[in-house]
Amino acid sequence: EHLRQAQKMEAVGRLAGGIAHDFNNVLSVILSYSEILVADLKVGDPMRDDLEEIRRAGKRAAELTRHLLMFSRQQVLAPRILDLNELLAGMQKMLQRLLGEDVDLVFSPKQKLGKVKADPSSIEQVIMNLVVNARDAMPTGGKLTIETASTIVDEENRRVLGCRKSGPHVVLTVTDTGVGIDEATQSRIFEPFFTTKARDKGTGLGLSTVFGIVEQSGGCVNVTSKVGHGATFKIYFPCEDGAAQVERPSGVATTSNGTETILLVEDEEQVRVVARGVLQRHGYTVLDARGGVEALLICEQHRGPIDLLLSDVVMPQMSGPELASRLKGLRPEMKVLFMSGYTDDSIVRHGVLNSDIAFLQKPLTPSALTRRVRDVLDGLR
Repeated sequence: EHLRQAQKMEAVGRLAGGIAHDFNNVLSVILSYSEILVADLKVGDPMRDDLEEIRRAGKRAAELTRHLLMFSRQQVLAPRILDLNELLAGMQKMLQRLLGEDVDLVFSPKQKLGKVKADPSSIEQVIMNLVVNARDAMPTGGKLTIETASTIVDEENRRVLGCRKSGPHVVLTVTDTGVGIDEATQSRIFEPFFTTKARDKGTGLGLSTVFGIVEQSGGCVNVTSKVGHGATFKIYFPCEDGAAQVERPSGVATTSNGTETILLVEDEEQVRVVARGVLQRHGYTVLDARGGVEALLICEQHRGPIDLLLSDVVMPQMSGPELASRLKGLRPEMKVLFMSGYTDDSIVRHGVLNSDIAFLQKPLTPSALTRRVRDVLDGLR
C-alpha cells in the first residue's frame, strides 16, 4: 500500500511539474506585458487599474505553479546548513500573529540540536503551511505545539516512515488540539488539490507543498491523528555535519539598465520576443537565437563583445549548459545566466544546480529579469 501510494504521488508529481513548466512560459508573457503597460501609463489612468488586476491574477497563477513545482520536487532550492531552532525563533512572533489570540502557541526546542541542509525559505513555507492547517483545524481555539528533537532512524523505521536515509535525523513536530483527521482523509492528505474545505476556502496545495519540499530536502513526513483528538505532523530531516551558515545578503544593483551585449537563447518564441523587448528597453544590445545551433552561428559572426549568455536550460537539439560549454572557448569572458520553468532531471544531469552558475526561475517579469541580469553582469549572485 505504501509503494502504491508512492507511485501514485510520483505520477501526479510528474504531471503537475509538466503543466507548471509550460504554464510558466505563458505566465512570463502575461506578467511581462502587463508590467510593461502599467509602467507606461500615468497614475490615475482608468486602464491602469484593469492592467493591475491582470498582473494580480498572473501573480496568483505564478504562486499556484510554484506550489505545483514544490509538490513535484522540481522547484529550485538554495540549500545551506541550518539550525532549525534558530529558524523557528525568528518566526515565533509572526506565527503567533498568524494563529490569533485564541490559539496558545508553545515552542519546545531541543538544545544541542543537529544541523540540517535545506533551503531556509522553503522550510519556512513548510512551517507556515502546517501552522495554517492547524489553525483551520481549531476554529474555536486550542493549543499548537512546535517541537524539535534529535533521533536515530534505523533501517526498519526508515522503510516504515519512507525516509531516504537511516541514521541521525532532526525531527520537527507540529501538534494541534483540533478536530483531527479521519483515516480516509489521511490516505489522501498530501495529494495536490485534495481538500476538505469549501470550494472557495482552499486550493488543496498547502500540505502537498509540505510533502514536496520535505521530499526534495531529503526528508520524510509522518502524520498521526484521531478524529476529535487533534493531529501530529512529524518531519524528519537527515543531519548534516558543519556549522550553520549565515545567509549572505544579496547584492543590490543601483540600476537595472545597461549598455552591454546579451546573447538571448530561448526556443519559445513569445518568451524570447518579450525578453528581448524588455532588455532593449533597458539599454542592452540583444542578439537573440531560437536554439543552440543558431546561437553558435551568431557568436561566431558577431565581431563585438558578448557580455552575457542568457539561455533557457532545456531546448531541442542542444541544451543551455551544452551551449555554454561550447561557447566558453570562443568567449571565455562571457558570463552565463540560465533560466527555466522548472528543474527536471535534465537540469540536474547538466550540473546547473550543483555549480556557481546563476539561475533565474520562470515565470519571467521585467523587474526580475533586468535585476538578475544586472547582478550577474556586475559579478553579484
